[in-house]
Order: sequence, then structure tokens, then C-alpha cells
Amino acid sequence: AGAINGLTADSREVRAGHLFAAFPSSAKSGKDGRDFIDTAIKSGARAILVPTGTTLPAGLPADIAVIEADQPRKVFAKMAAAFYGAQVETIVAVTGTNGKSTVVNFCRQIWQSMEHAAASLGTIGITANLKDGSILTRTGLLTTPDPVTLHSEIAELEKAGVTHLAMEASSQGLDQFRLDGVKVTAAAFTNLTRDHLDYHGDMKSYGAAKARLFTEILEADGVAILNRDIPEFAELEKSCTARGIRVITFGGKGADIALLKQKPLPAGQFIELSIFGDTYALELPLVGDFQAYNALTALGLVIAADPDNRLLHMQAVYALEKLGSVRGRLELAGTLPNGAAVYVDYAHTPDGLEVMLKRHQATHGRQAACCVWLRW
Repeated sequence: AGAINGLTADSREVRAGHLFAAFPSSAKSGKDGRDFIDTAIKSGARAILVPTGTTLPAGLPADIAVIEADQPRKVFAKMAAAFYGAQVETIVAVTGTNGKSTVVNFCRQIWQSMEHAAASLGTIGITANLKDGSILTRTGLLTTPDPVTLHSEIAELEKAGVTHLAMEASSQGLDQFRLDGVKVTAAAFTNLTRDHLDYHGDMKSYGAAKARLFTEILEADGVAILNRDIPEFAELEKSCTARGIRVITFGGKGADIALLKQKPLPAGQFIELSIFGDTYALELPLVGDFQAYNALTALGLVIAADPDNRLLHMQAVYALEKLGSVRGRLELAGTLPNGAAVYVDYAHTPDGLEVMLKRHQATHGRQAACCVWLRW
């Protein structure tokens, strides 16, 4: 059939020499890729990837390679990984209902403070801080892009000299095998609350989709960063232990990375941390318990590169004092005459918003209850 010079699951994007992935219809699109096999061939497709047992169109040219797979989306993702080849040396991923965009941004900022060429990838696009001091930005991506886009972006970042990448792993992306083939060296789980049930149907399916990051995607010699304070912790830890994966816990007392004390400040909070028994005190320039937890998650992902290196711990911890908030993620917009803080946030789930409001009111009183603008 000849060499393949491109891959796509969109028949409109097929060019001469491409492989076309004909996926079954999804509840979202209602379109079945198998209905467009003829169109793809007329556009020059050299190979077709289909589910096992697919009835192919009559008169299919003999020189068209047909690949059948029980899990075609998973195979397609691994094809994309092989096609683009190059991957960033250190890739970490985070999943959970709340905090993903913030965590990957924090990872990038911490790495940047350590003079690594680092990037973050997710809902708010790509941001990369390159070695020459330039910044590469790109907007308009899905939380977890399709495999072809994802692997092409990763290869481009590697070519640009990026050595460290933090990326979001959405439940839909994991369920649709978009991250398969990505060499994830460390993975984190933040929390699980009601969201995306229109897609997953129930919380069990939603949680199972996110768990794939640890049971199937994370490299066998990788490190898992798990929130010890959530109900899902025990099952996730069990899954990781069964694969021989090292687990670093974060959260309250008893965790490997523990939040021991917290005190609100006018422009952030004072926190005291314990990392494998070593205590650190610092000022975090962010408000809210959940922002402290986001910082702990990012901290875990960064130190996962060398978990027992105390110098690395120190460098990462004190980088937290310079963290900047993520644009549009509980971003301070101003202060009212009565002292109430006004924040811009368009990513909160109902649970995350409730936690943030209650915390701010408990800290500052009714007169200073924060105002939050949500963009839907």
C-alpha cells in the first residue's frame, strides 16, 4: 500500500497517502466514520482503520490496506505516537474534576523557576517557556486534544527544546484513548465530584475513566501523586501498588506532602508543609484551601522526577512563593469599598464554587464575602 504520510479521523482532512480512522458513531456526534470510507478513499486514503467485523464498501480497491482492531481508538492513538515519534523527556499529567488547568500551570511555573524549558497543555491552550527566554503560546485546544493533534504538538514542543511538559487528562480524553502512547512519567489525581455525567452516565463510569491514567497510561516505572483526603484514594493506591508504581500522597496530616498549617493573609496565605518529614514554612500568593491543594499537587508532580532528592524538594517548595494565578481561574479582579474581593472564574464546578465561597466567608466574614463572575 506504500508509506503512510498522515493520519486523521476526519474524512474531510484526508489527503493522498493518509490513513483514515473510521470510528463508530458516538452519542455526541451521531456520525459514524464508517459511512465515510468511500469519501476517504476518493480523497486518496491509502489505509483504513476500522473496528473488527466492519462490513467494508463493495469494490474496495485492492491496494487499500485495511486494519481491523477491537479498540480502534486506542490503536489510532498509538499509531499517532509512532508516526510523530519524538516526545518531551519529562511528561506529567493530572486528572480530577477540579484544578487540572491550575496544576499544569503551576508545574510549568515551578520548572521555569528551576531553569527548565517547560510547557503546559490543556483547556487554556499551550504555554511554553523556552530556553532562549521566548514564550510560545497557542489557544483553542480541547482539554485533551485528539491523538493526532496531541502527538504533533508534543513533537513540536520537543523540537523547540522543551524538556518538561505538564498536561491535563480529561475523563473524556481518557475514555476515548486520546492519551494512549504518551510517555507519562508522573500522574496526579486531584478530586472527584459530580461533573460530565451527560457523557459518562454515572459517577462509577466517570471515576473509572479517570482511573485509566494510573491503571493503563502511566509508565510502569512512573510515580503516582494521589490526594490522600478523598474517598477514591484507597482504590487508586491499590491499583498503583498492583502495577509496582511508587505512590506519593498529598493532603492533610499523614500524607507524604502534608499541609500542616494554614493562615489567610491579605494577598494569599501562610502555609506550613511537611515533605517526607521535613518542614517548610512559606507565603503562598494565592487564596483558598483548594489553591493550596493545587500547589501541593504540582509540587508532587515536580518532585516525582527524583522523590528522595531533598535539594529538589527545597527548590520546588520555595518556587511556590512566586506562583501566579492562572488567567480566568479565580483571578483577582479588584476589591470593593467594603473590602469584598472580586474574582473572575469561568471554570468552577458547583462543588468547587461552593467550597471557595464558604472558605472565603469563614475567613473574612459576611462583609467581605467574595464575588465571583462565572462565564458559561
